[in-house]
Amino acid sequence: MSSSPRSLSQAGLALREWRLRQWATAGAGALLTALAVGTPTDVVPNPFFSRSVPVQWWNYPALAGTAALAGLVLATYVRAPSALAAPNPSGPRRLGWLGGFLSFMAVGCPVCNKAVLLLLGTSGALSYWAPLQPMVAIASVVLLAEAALRRLSVQSACPTSASV
Repeated sequence: MSSSPRSLSQAGLALREWRLRQWATAGAGALLTALAVGTPTDVVPNPFFSRSVPVQWWNYPALAGTAALAGLVLATYVRAPSALAAPNPSGPRRLGWLGGFLSFMAVGCPVCNKAVLLLLGTSGALSYWAPLQPMVAIASVVLLAEAALRRLSVQSACPTSASV
């Protein structure tokens, strides 16, 4: 993990330099992520999906953390019009997608997940998968936080020109 004091200060500097365009993208990305993860898992109540197992208290903060961090990661791809090309590491992109996927698996109903049902059956999903879901939610938030930290810490680095 790159959560050194230096990368934290670089990430903070990058956030202070963001313009309205980046913050608007972060907000829109957070809202879309909350809907994309929360609607099919029925954490966000809707008439299209239902759950066999009630929503747990920790599903709400897990969804909120996922949405906020995914919005930040998405906004790091928005460049200021005057900005030159900056380093674009491929690792955080993978961390972000994996974190989002794990969040979807974590907040979903344990017996509504077809893959879990095929592997473990209904009783296995409730006995084995359901107790693991909070830890999967924590892992998803940690991966998204790492992706955001890495992306933000390179934004404040000295940019290079596109012709180099």
